[in-house]
Amino acid sequence: MILEAAGSDVKERQRILVMDNNQDMVMLLNRTLELEGFDTVVVADYDEAVSLLEKLNPDMIIMDTFLPDIASLRTLDIMRARSDVPIIVITADTELDTLKTVFAHGADDFIRKPFGIRPFIARIKAKLRRYNQGILKSSFENSSSSS
Repeated sequence: MILEAAGSDVKERQRILVMDNNQDMVMLLNRTLELEGFDTVVVADYDEAVSLLEKLNPDMIIMDTFLPDIASLRTLDIMRARSDVPIIVITADTELDTLKTVFAHGADDFIRKPFGIRPFIARIKAKLRRYNQGILKSSFENSSSSS
């Protein structure tokens, strides 16, 4: 989380790591999330995402499942193994098996392309609210300790 001083008020800005190679999508997400008070860090490849995960300690990860030259599920596995933050997957895939697989590999939510940006922002805020209240954290800790 980043602290932003605004006069005498100190406001916490949550950081979101966005993994997507689609420039139009990245610009839309980045601009909208910034306007909503989030800080975003955008990456387009696996190596950069993994290295930044530990350096940035983001509050949420948003990732496209069809990034080029990487195994999306492997990336999801690594992200989940290293962090308990909410992960939302953006996908153009409509196959039920693919969606089940994404959840099995650690995603907390998914949204299909194309999507409305306002409902997506509402999902982001809801996931972060639940995570900050410890609801998503406790389920991660319980599943990690039982493995």
